[in-house]
Amino acid sequence: MITEKEKQFLRYWEANKENEDKFLNKLLGGLPMAIMFGSPVILSVVVVRLFFPDWYMKISQTTPGMFISAIIAVVCIVLFYSFFRMQYKWEMNEQLYQELKYKEDRKEDPSSK
Repeated sequence: MITEKEKQFLRYWEANKENEDKFLNKLLGGLPMAIMFGSPVILSVVVVRLFFPDWYMKISQTTPGMFISAIIAVVCIVLFYSFFRMQYKWEMNEQLYQELKYKEDRKEDPSSK
């Protein structure tokens, strides 16, 4: 037996499946969580670079261009995390939809047991 909440999910997913499958929607949908994931790393690197530049250059032994490369790398990681987090969420919703649809079809057709 399918509950009312499951029926609501089936209706929601049928209406929004195509829209949530688009690349840009996945990227933008996961961006807030990805920024929370990457912002401490970016902020720590920027704070050390701005407030302790001599210490940063002595300890890291890197060129100034490496700082920009590190920031670009973290931004790329944030974008990657954003997209694949929402891709995973989409696939989990699709799997749940398929399971509920099978359960609903099986309930409607008792001769298929």
